Amino acid sequence: MSRETVAERLKEKLKEAVSAVLPIIVIVLALCFTIVPLSPGILLEYIIGAAMLVLGMMFFTLGAEMAMTPMGERVGSSMTRSKKLWVMVILGFVLGFIITVSEPDLQVLAQQVPAVPNMVIILAVAAGVGLFLVVALLRMLFGIPLPRMLVVFYLIVFALAAFTPKAFLAVAFDSGGVTTGPMTVPFIMALGIGIAAIRSDRHAADDSFGLVALCSIGPILAVLILGLIYETDGGAYSQSALTEVGDSIELGRLFLHALPEYLGEIAVSLLPIALFFALFQIFSLRLKKRPLIKILVGLFYTYIGLVLFLTGVNVGFMPAGNYLGQMIAALPYRWIIVPIGMLIGYFIVMAEPAVYVLTRQVEELTDGAIDSGVMKTGLSISVAVSVGLAMLRVLTGISIFWLLVPGYALAIGLSFFVPKIFTAVAFDSGGVASGPMTATFLLPFATGACLAVGGDVVADAFGVVAMVAMTPLITIQVIGLIYRLQERRAQATAAAGAPMSLDAYADDAVIEL
Repeated sequence: MSRETVAERLKEKLKEAVSAVLPIIVIVLALCFTIVPLSPGILLEYIIGAAMLVLGMMFFTLGAEMAMTPMGERVGSSMTRSKKLWVMVILGFVLGFIITVSEPDLQVLAQQVPAVPNMVIILAVAAGVGLFLVVALLRMLFGIPLPRMLVVFYLIVFALAAFTPKAFLAVAFDSGGVTTGPMTVPFIMALGIGIAAIRSDRHAADDSFGLVALCSIGPILAVLILGLIYETDGGAYSQSALTEVGDSIELGRLFLHALPEYLGEIAVSLLPIALFFALFQIFSLRLKKRPLIKILVGLFYTYIGLVLFLTGVNVGFMPAGNYLGQMIAALPYRWIIVPIGMLIGYFIVMAEPAVYVLTRQVEELTDGAIDSGVMKTGLSISVAVSVGLAMLRVLTGISIFWLLVPGYALAIGLSFFVPKIFTAVAFDSGGVASGPMTATFLLPFATGACLAVGGDVVADAFGVVAMVAMTPLITIQVIGLIYRLQERRAQATAAAGAPMSLDAYADDAVIEL
């Protein structure tokens, strides 16, 4: 990729990042200038954090395109070509384990369950993802229908949840969304595409999705099992503190002091993936110089992007989200937090780095049969609904079980009536939509509101990530149901003798053609 091409791609990614983040910035600024007063110093912290978030998204999306996706596809193809099942099982587990340990959001999750040592949670969750990545790979190889597996595993999840202490319940379901973040999703999704490329049957494209869906179940089971082993008094929540700055020098120091922490954290996160790929390059892939340099440059962009993204989000966004939640919930008309939360949820999903990766790969693999714009709109609507429900939980204290059980029952029920590819994409979307923006803005927003109304933070505020992960399962499959109904109507029209255009076919039919 030439310098001119890189510059053009960066400009394109900058436009995408600005269009994704600008609505959130406008909403927060509108709140600050109307009902939630902020000091000039804190407002500047938020604006600088937003600027770093935009630059981080720009570099990350280009880096994922240049490095993470090609790496995953090549490793997946190489694993399948070995034709040794035991090799695939071992490599799949190791890959899932090291990528999960690399996920920055896992550190945030581990700190929310004080009854369990951080390293115990991290290793348990990583083992859960590794195990279910093996399950997902075996499903692809043997063509096992995804809906059947989802029924079995979610029955196990809810059976365990019935016996798990309340303090672990919301955190367990949050973990399924948090651990499928910007580090995991691009690599795992590309891995699925690489493995599916070896298959020549007509359902290979459908089965290339669904890896993220199954990998999201592993962390939930891991934390639920830990809840049965460890005792807890309900845990503690450490509030994100707003740091008031007196001048521009203090403001600069605030971000500069945080930067080294994330430089080291992301370096440690990317290192296992880079080493894993290096071993594949030496012993199996043996890529030529040009594609190898492109991947290395892409890894550098990914690194810079994640450092900027996480620094901006954690220093500028997380404290602001917590403060906004507290101030809005403390108003005499606290019910307004529900529509405000829905508005923020509608736009915030587009700022998730992994959403870009999912929508682009879906559109490319289906040759445009599933439009990325339709997917983004569906995700925005579903996240808006989920944040609205999460805010209702904060205000009323409704158990998360009353929402998750019927939600997952409906989602799994729909999976038997929609085209296979929509089910796989829908369950992947759940994990993708609940990434770092949800963990670092919506979760503090909910916890701030919960503190203001005097609720139980662990039981009532946690669970917002789980809600964000659940609603896309229903929305995307409803889109699939509409496609199927359109297909049947088109077939009826064709049977009556009318000409039939390509647009009348559903995605499965277009792919087969």
